[in-house]
Amino acid sequence: MEAKATQTALNSLITVLKDGQKGYADAMTDVKDQNLKDLFKKYSAQRANYVTEIEDQMFKLDLHPDTNESSSVLGSIHHVWIDLKAAVTGHDNQAILAECERGEDVAKKAYEEASKIQDLPGDLKSVIEKQSQGVLAAHDEIRSLRNSSK
Repeated sequence: MEAKATQTALNSLITVLKDGQKGYADAMTDVKDQNLKDLFKKYSAQRANYVTEIEDQMFKLDLHPDTNESSSVLGSIHHVWIDLKAAVTGHDNQAILAECERGEDVAKKAYEEASKIQDLPGDLKSVIEKQSQGVLAAHDEIRSLRNSSK
């Protein structure tokens, strides 16, 4: 894959991660349950770390991450987290968890797409694979909590 296409694909992944980071931060501040606050804080920080890791890899490859905070316009289809605000205003744990799970579904799909990028250097491929496992684990934990809150 050419450098420009790789850069675009990685920036799209970064956009999804930033959306997730913000979504979890919003959920953390609005939810009442302390265990959920701690969990959302953990996943918000995880997504911030993931962004940094990918950007670091991009710089090493002389690819330019889109550092424009409004870059989420690029990923408007990824804005599942927008609906989270409506869920948290009612402080309904199941609704909040359901929205978080929808966000995780988007993140899983973004990593599936990123894993298809051709000719990635080994270090970047390893980062994407490791992060993908973290996203899958987060998804499964959120889904389990949602199911048990019914």
